[in-house]
Amino acid sequence: MWLAFLGSPVADLLRGDHGPLGTGLGALGLAVFVAAYMGLVMRRTGRPLGRRLAHRCLLALPVFAVVLSLALGPDWLVLFVYVSVACGAVLPLRRSRWAVLATTVLMVVVGLLLDTDPEYWLVVPSLLGGFSMIGVRELVRTTQELREARAQVAQLAANEERLRLARDLHDLLGHSLSLITLKSELAGRMLPDHPGKAADQVADIEKVSRQALVDVREAVTGYRRPRLSAELAGAKAALTAAGIEATVPVAAPPGLPETQDATLAWTLREAVTNVVRHSGARRCAVDVTRRETLAGPVVELTVEDDGRGPSGTHPGNGLTGLAERLALAGGTLETGAARGRGFQLVARVPAGS
Repeated sequence: MWLAFLGSPVADLLRGDHGPLGTGLGALGLAVFVAAYMGLVMRRTGRPLGRRLAHRCLLALPVFAVVLSLALGPDWLVLFVYVSVACGAVLPLRRSRWAVLATTVLMVVVGLLLDTDPEYWLVVPSLLGGFSMIGVRELVRTTQELREARAQVAQLAANEERLRLARDLHDLLGHSLSLITLKSELAGRMLPDHPGKAADQVADIEKVSRQALVDVREAVTGYRRPRLSAELAGAKAALTAAGIEATVPVAAPPGLPETQDATLAWTLREAVTNVVRHSGARRCAVDVTRRETLAGPVVELTVEDDGRGPSGTHPGNGLTGLAERLALAGGTLETGAARGRGFQLVARVPAGS
C-alpha cells in the first residue's frame, strides 16, 4: 500500500516532459527500483533473498534514487524514503540507525542540488519510515523471543510434572511392592511345613495389594482433577471452534481451595458443553470474580449466552448433577434466563481465607 507514494514519479513520467527516451529509461529504472525494494522489505514472507543479493539490492537503491532524481527532477526525491525504509528492514540495528540518517542527509543534498526544499516535506517521512521499520523489526524479534520463552516454560512445567508423578508413584508403590515381595517369599518357604502360617502371609499380601490399589486410585484422581485455569483456556477454544464469539478471562482468582477449584472447573466444562450443543448462541461470556458476602468471601462463576434460553421448567440431568456437586463443596447453583435473551448460569463456592 505504501507504493502509492510513488504517484509523483509516475505522474512525472506520464506528463511526457522528458522525451520518449527519458520516459522509457525512467520507467525502467523505477521498475527495477520497486522490484529491489519489494524483494528487500518482503524477503521474509516468501523465498528469502541470499545475504549477498540483499546487500547488492540495498546498495543499488540509493544509486537509482540519486541518478533518477538528478536526471528527472525533484518529483523523484520520494525514492529516498523507500531507501530509508529498506535500510531499516535489512541492516543490523546499530548500522540501520546511521543508515537512515545518512539516507536523509543524502536526500537533502540532492534536493539542494536540484534547487528544492526537501526538508519541509520529505525529511520527516524519511526519518519516520526508517525508524518505524526498525521498531517493527524489534517488535517481531521480541514476539519471537516471548513465544520461545513460553514454549520453554511449558516444556519445563511438563518435565516437572513428570518428575512429580514419578516421585509420587515411587513413594506410593515402593514400600507396598517391597512388602508384597518379602511376604511372597516368606509364604513360599512356609508353604510345605506350615500351610496355616503361609495362608496368613497370603492374606497379608492381599491386604497390602488392595491398599496399594486404593493409594494409586487416589493419586490418579488427584492428577485427573480438572483445574479452573485450564478449563478457562479450554472453554475459549471450544466456543471459538463452534463459531461462538467468546469472552473468557485468562486466569482464575488466586488462592482458591483445591476442592472448590475443581468444582468450578467441572461446572464450567458442563456449562460450555451445553452452550455449544444446545444453545444456538452467537456470543457467550464467562466471568470469574471474587466477592464479599455476609457468609464470607465467595468465588462466582457466570456463564451467559444469547441463545434459545431455558428449554423448560425442570433442569436437565447435567444441571442437577452440577447442583449436587456444588452443594458438596458448600456452593450454590442458579440458572435461568439471561437479561434480554439467552441463558445464564451462576455458580458460587466459598473462596476460603
